[in-house]
Amino acid sequence: MSAETDVYTLDPDIAARLKRNADGLICAVAQDRATGAVLMVAWMDDAALARTLATGQGSYFSRSRGRMWVKGEESGNTQQVHRVQLDCDGDAVLLTVDQTGPACHTGTDTCFDADVLLD
Repeated sequence: MSAETDVYTLDPDIAARLKRNADGLICAVAQDRATGAVLMVAWMDDAALARTLATGQGSYFSRSRGRMWVKGEESGNTQQVHRVQLDCDGDAVLLTVDQTGPACHTGTDTCFDADVLLD
């Protein structure tokens, strides 16, 4: 079964705590469990968050594709999620993950290794 045909429902108590943007999404930050490095930032809708919580696989909402996707479903570079934390405002989640393979779609370990603006 693919991510787009799976049906996951977010717990109503969790859903009530979320502050979504105009598109119904919250920001999701993936952090490497071993190193603490920030790997990537993506977006989640309720179904992607529910799927992540239920399966332990990093699941996100692709704004360009207009659908949910599971990290690694095409690339094989998966994320096993060990912890999910909601921020104080309810508009972002932090996922602590074990990353297999590069996290960035460009093939690098992290999406934050290109341009250092201040060091």
